[in-house]
Amino acid sequence: MADEKRLLENNPAASRWPPQIKFIIGNEACERFSYYGIRSILALYISRVLFQYLPEGEAKDKATEIIHLFIFANYFAALLGGWLSDKVLGRYYTILYVSLVYCLGNLMLALSVGSAWGLYAGLGLIALGSGGIKPCVSAFCGDQFKPDQSALLQKAFGLFYWSINFGSFFSFFTIPWLREKWGYRVAFGVPGLLMLIATVIFWLGRKQYARVPASRDPNWLSKTLATVGGAAGLGGLMFLVVRVRQQMVAGGVLSAGWATAAAWLAVATAILALGVFATVRLHRKLGSLREKEAGGFMIISWYELTSLFTRRSDQKFWDVAREKFTGVSVDAAATVPPILAVFAPICIFWALFDQTSSTWVMQGESMVAAAVDFTLWGIHIAFTIGPEQMQSMNPAIVMVLVPLTLWFYPRVEKLLGIRVTPLRRMSTGMVLASLAYVVVAFLQTKIDSGAKLSLLWQTLPYLVLTAAEVLISTTGLEFAFTQAAREMKSTITSFWLVTVAIGNLFVPIITKIQSAILHAKPGEGGSASVNSSTFYLYAGLTFFVAIVFMLIATQYKERKLELTSVG
Repeated sequence: MADEKRLLENNPAASRWPPQIKFIIGNEACERFSYYGIRSILALYISRVLFQYLPEGEAKDKATEIIHLFIFANYFAALLGGWLSDKVLGRYYTILYVSLVYCLGNLMLALSVGSAWGLYAGLGLIALGSGGIKPCVSAFCGDQFKPDQSALLQKAFGLFYWSINFGSFFSFFTIPWLREKWGYRVAFGVPGLLMLIATVIFWLGRKQYARVPASRDPNWLSKTLATVGGAAGLGGLMFLVVRVRQQMVAGGVLSAGWATAAAWLAVATAILALGVFATVRLHRKLGSLREKEAGGFMIISWYELTSLFTRRSDQKFWDVAREKFTGVSVDAAATVPPILAVFAPICIFWALFDQTSSTWVMQGESMVAAAVDFTLWGIHIAFTIGPEQMQSMNPAIVMVLVPLTLWFYPRVEKLLGIRVTPLRRMSTGMVLASLAYVVVAFLQTKIDSGAKLSLLWQTLPYLVLTAAEVLISTTGLEFAFTQAAREMKSTITSFWLVTVAIGNLFVPIITKIQSAILHAKPGEGGSASVNSSTFYLYAGLTFFVAIVFMLIATQYKERKLELTSVG
């Protein structure tokens, strides 16, 4: 802290915020309004409108699965966005172009209300758009700061996260209200309009941005076409396998269980064959090279892993890759595994956090809505907080906590002499997340016993989980940017976002397992996702993973921040 203060005193310009930051923050606030506006009404739209013909418990589980698979696809697409940004287009053009895909998805969703396939297509495009820009925007924000402005970075990421919650707070309040007044077409259309505004705001700052050029791979086009072709071929094969399975079951050739096993075996065999083919092709290509080439983490690490049996006894892990790839590329790749080890346990947190848009909303359906009625400056204000509006509790608390933490952390370090490192913050957040689900499970137990609880009781778990979010999510963006090598900041940010994807994939899997354990029978209305035992399971699992995270954190060696001064 003393070094940072001395730096600012010697160089007053280092304390000035880059003027272009306002465009990035404005873009982020509008984009988050769009994204969370859509998510705010998905749970009841899916369970009450699209799948209203199913028993109540099954409809709730269906909504849980679709929402969390959507969030999975959204954050998994961050890998694509990180690669496009670092290796092809650069961060500016990736954000601009992919935002247009995002707008198209919003349009599709608004025009196809009442159609399940319209929902899937719209959410698919939104996942590509939102996921594609996620790893780029926060890193692009960091790019605007010069090397002597590193002291402002923590505040910048705090403001960035505050803007996310500013946008989401108003979307959680207004979009459910628009749905009640004018229906789902308007409620899905307004987020689309905000996404268009977000794109325009970002474009307006184009002349002021500092842009880090992509370390372009000369063969990016052929690699992209090969990847898309392979993915399309694999997708077609999976569709064919599903259709064949349906025909075999319908014709009585195989039972459903055996047909499913055969389908998975066929898909796994195809993936294995594709992997072997790609590996052989990669080794042949690299074997014919006369000069070393630049490469990303995925291709370098894959080459190194598949060269395991040809490595000499005197060679260390990354030495084989150094024979084919430039030293800068390999050094950057070598920084990734320790960071991924820190990221891995965080996945379970997102399995908990993102249920505020699914199981918490559906739990709230069984609680008593909160009526708000008061007079302010002679103006009578009255409204009702339902389960969808209750989601605004999270961003409201964040907007209070984020500025508070910026004041709190330095004083803890000064008074107690304890350095509030990112890893210590994240460890505390994991424990708090576990406690939040103990409270949620307790509330569900009361609801199941017949108690009519006020929806405001959810304020307590929201408060605990949001504190955990501030300690984990805000810190994670900062950690991803500061610990990543200069050449891989978008890629590392995309890996951070993939933890959200994997965490959300846990939810439908755990829901299926719990459904089998609880023997929920069709037609009885029992839900495996909105269930006290399931909530307690999440609490216990998260507490165990928090201990694992702390052990990993003690072994991590913090890297010095790398910033690039660009014009």
